[in-house]
Order: sequence, then C-alpha cells, then structure tokens
Amino acid sequence: MYNPILLNYSTHEGIVAFSSTRKGGCSKGEYASFNVNAYCGDNPDDILENRKSLCHKLAIEMDCLVMPHQVHGVKCVDIDKAFMKLGHDERTVALEGVDALATRLHGVCIGVSTADCIPVLLYDPKNMVVAAVHAGWRGTQQRILEHTLVFMKQHYETDPRDVMAYIGPGIGMECFEVGQEVYDAFAEADFPMDTIARRYKDSQVDDMTKWHIDLWEANRIQLLTKGVDEDNIQVAGICTCLNSDLFFSARKQGVDSGRILTAIMIK
Repeated sequence: MYNPILLNYSTHEGIVAFSSTRKGGCSKGEYASFNVNAYCGDNPDDILENRKSLCHKLAIEMDCLVMPHQVHGVKCVDIDKAFMKLGHDERTVALEGVDALATRLHGVCIGVSTADCIPVLLYDPKNMVVAAVHAGWRGTQQRILEHTLVFMKQHYETDPRDVMAYIGPGIGMECFEVGQEVYDAFAEADFPMDTIARRYKDSQVDDMTKWHIDLWEANRIQLLTKGVDEDNIQVAGICTCLNSDLFFSARKQGVDSGRILTAIMIK
C-alpha cells in the first residue's frame, strides 16, 4: 500500500478537504507518482493501486470515491443515495460531461481533476453540503461557480453567505498567457478586465506583450458576487506551472501527464 501525500485545507471538524500532490503513488513517467485520473492515459493498474491507497488513507470503500469525466462545461450533479446504488457502467454515464459534484452524504469523497485548471471546494455548514468544482478558463468564463451555488440553493437551500470556499492549486497569472480571443471571451462575459487581466512581455519576442488572466481572482469574484463572505474564501495561491515538481501541470508537462485530485468529504 502506498501513502499519497496530500495538501490539506483548514476546514471545520468533520470535513476532509485536500488536493493531491504528485508524491506517494506508483504511477510512472509524466504520471509519477500519484495519479488517480483514468482519462489522461495513465496505466490502469497504477491508477487502481493509487485509488486503493487513497481510499485506505481516507478510510472509505473504493466506490465512495467519486470523480466525473469533465468537459469544461458547467453541469453539476448531485451525488445522492440513488447514485450510490448505481452499477459501474451506470455511474460512468451519469458522470460523463460533468464539471461539478455536490453531496450531503457522509463518507462519500467527491473530487475534480486538474493540471493547471482551478479546483474549488465548497462547504455549507448549515445544511451540511459539500461541492467540488472544476474551473478551467472555459468553465470560469462561463461562471461555473455561480452555476454551482445556484444548484446548491435549489437542491439543498444553501445560502451563499454560509458557504466556506477553498480555491486550490492552479496556474497563476504570471504563467497563464492567453491569446486575444480568451481575453475577449472574458470581457464579453463582463468580467472586470482591469482586475483579472494584465499584459506581460512575451518570453519569446522582446517587443511584444501578451495578455495574462488571473483565474484565481476571476473565481474569487464569482464567489463574492453570489454572496460568499470574503473571510470565508481561502486561496492556496500555489501556481502549478511554477511548482510542477509537486503538482501536475499540463502546460509544463503536456496533456499526457497526471492530474491533481481536489476533493472534499463529510466524515
């Protein structure tokens, strides 16, 4: 049995929230060593062994670790008792094209996979509900966090003013160079560009500048817009691209590499 090394978030008693690091697993090459994502080309046997190790560490059964197949959309799914009764194939279908999960079940660990995208965990202590959100630039631009908070309001009566939020490791503004079309997409979605965008000199061409987007701030703004208290938002502030020795980074390693799992569970 391996021992995955996790970055744990400071939460309320009875809540487990973490992001995995690259350390403490058995995957190899660009997947080394702790990868539990089945959609990035890693060896299935290594993925299974890593999942077993994580579940052992969390003291849960394998089927209580739930991860979707993400597509950079805004769909959120409720992981309820009916879902937990589904077979493997039915679960795979239910989790296809999903970028956010929510649950109020105890002992069920829900998580999203990233490798530069922004993972966000939400916790509603009043209604005892947790959520895990995958916010890549497309999901961020489509305001996936706002969609998820609306989903939590509709399904669990969550008031955003009660929510605790944890923004995990992802690519920082300095490294997230984008084309004009990405800048325009955020501007058209009415993001405050003077706050989330900045020009940096192109690393290859001295006399040109490129836009950089602050995805951490773009997601923090969504939380604030929906009513989450500023004091209830934790930002890890860890750039995956600059820390690719500890966290997977698709921009640094290429897409054929491992993924970080950012997950949350009510004990």
